[in-house]
Amino acid sequence: MTAFDFDTLIPRQGSGSAKWDSQEDANLLPMWVADMDFRTAPCVIDALRGRVEHGIFGYTKVPKAYYTAVINWFARRHRLTIERDWILYTSGVVPALSAILKAVTQPGDGVIVQTPAYNCFFSSIRNMQCRLVENRLVNRHGHYQMDFDDLEKKAADPQVTALLLCNPHNPVGRSWRAEELIRLGEICFRHGVTVISDEIHCDLQFPGQRHQPFAALGEAFLAKSVTTHSPSKSFNIAGLQIANIVVADPALRARIDRALNIHEVCDVNPFGVAALMAAYNGGDTWLDALNDYLYQNYLTVAAFMQSELPQLTLTRQEATYLAWIDCRALGQSSAAIGEALLKQGQLWISQGTVYGEAGEGYIRLNMACPRERLLDGLMRMKAVLHVHEPDSQARS
Repeated sequence: MTAFDFDTLIPRQGSGSAKWDSQEDANLLPMWVADMDFRTAPCVIDALRGRVEHGIFGYTKVPKAYYTAVINWFARRHRLTIERDWILYTSGVVPALSAILKAVTQPGDGVIVQTPAYNCFFSSIRNMQCRLVENRLVNRHGHYQMDFDDLEKKAADPQVTALLLCNPHNPVGRSWRAEELIRLGEICFRHGVTVISDEIHCDLQFPGQRHQPFAALGEAFLAKSVTTHSPSKSFNIAGLQIANIVVADPALRARIDRALNIHEVCDVNPFGVAALMAAYNGGDTWLDALNDYLYQNYLTVAAFMQSELPQLTLTRQEATYLAWIDCRALGQSSAAIGEALLKQGQLWISQGTVYGEAGEGYIRLNMACPRERLLDGLMRMKAVLHVHEPDSQARS
């Protein structure tokens, strides 16, 4: 029995929520964008309450305690050693990715993405006037793997200068193994490709899984990569706009710092700073309980689909709270499925093609909600997508 409440249905409509207030339909159930329907950890709420009660919210100076909280969290939770000077703070992982790309690429350069992949990778590449180079993941019976032969070919192009790694992977839910990341790194380093590792989902691991930081794999992996982190997904504080870039190489760090200033994303707000310190200093127990609850939600989805929607295939998931569902047996496009769910079931999911052409025929479902709400969403999905089997008399 957990000491934390993940079951209470908390009304979010009218709170300025992008997830709940983007469409004016009181009956619509949004299960798309990656934020949770749970209150954040009590230690975070207490820290924010204390900051509000101070009553003055001027320009923010990030204290030494902030860096200490980051360093201790990643040493304690992920066996990653970070030095104070390696950390650059910013307002979010997406601004961080754009700044890093500006620092390591030139307009026209190719950037490898393992698709299907987080859609903001595509916009960051486009905004930096680079070109997308797809290294498609391979779905083997509901379990995704990297295509290393194709990666070698793509990385060998001298105009390809960076790879955006999603670790853990959104949307396919993989928690990449050390041997997979080592092979990826060796290919990239052999061809002079900088690895940019987006590890925003690193804290969201299912039982038996452990996040492998790319930079913790050895000296070369630390020196030839850049990592981005944020507590925004794991503690449901995306609106507080706080993230960090970890880069050990001082010359590269200086270029990224310059890009952050050029993009005017070098300042953060006092609430993000307070929330991060509270989460990383006192949020372990809450996060462990959250991960247990999310895993039970995943098992709920798996059991429901097996019994009620057997024509669909749920990807075997290891991390994140985003279910990646193979709907190709329906013979419909992701757009058609998404439109039917929205119009007929008033269920808002993410269409697979948001994550690239490799997502055609798939949908993404946000499972980070009270179980009652999750079951509501699954029942709506069944009502729209269920394919009725002919009865035995008709078959005979």
